[in-house]
Amino acid sequence: MNNQTIDAQLLQAEVAIHNATTNDAVKSAMALYGYDTTKVAENQALLDQGKTLHTKQKKEYGEQYSATDALSKSMKTADKWYIKHVKIARIALKNERGIWQSLQINGRRKKSQSGWVSQATVFYLNALSNPDVLTAMNQFGVSQEVLASTQLLVQDVANKLSIQLKETGEAQDATIKRDEALDLLMDWMSDFKAIARIALEDDAQLLEMLGIVKAAA
Repeated sequence: MNNQTIDAQLLQAEVAIHNATTNDAVKSAMALYGYDTTKVAENQALLDQGKTLHTKQKKEYGEQYSATDALSKSMKTADKWYIKHVKIARIALKNERGIWQSLQINGRRKKSQSGWVSQATVFYLNALSNPDVLTAMNQFGVSQEVLASTQLLVQDVANKLSIQLKETGEAQDATIKRDEALDLLMDWMSDFKAIARIALEDDAQLLEMLGIVKAAA
């Protein structure tokens, strides 16, 4: 369900509750069928909860989108250097099968973000701890300092991925809680409207005040 639909549902419920509690004719008619001020107040509480959780859900998804964009930007920068260093390592260490394995430079680079972080982290950690790798890479213009600075870029990606995953989880949780609250609100409104059609069946204008269009006979 998109946000515009939910916004419309919340607004409709708000209008119905307001008019059911401020219009004397509606109040009197509905009270005869058990929907007095106290009972209608129950729906106000459901409405308030739904609005609060809907606002929070929007906030959480905004934070998720920001975290995703930050991750994408960070990864794009780091990947440019990482791929370059992998290509150079394959040339500089072309006869070193054991080192290839330790740097994980065999085969394709992993496409998933977590897989990329894992491969890149291993590459720079093992490259910087192996003097033979440092010597070989330096001969092709990749110094220890360059590798170390790129390692920091990879760590930044890892940090941003962790944040993005957290924000994604929070956004999903906010959606579940929002939807549960809306289900309760819509269930209450369904009964309310059904009773209103009975209580106000002879007054189409009052029904319209509650957002209910009288069905054709």
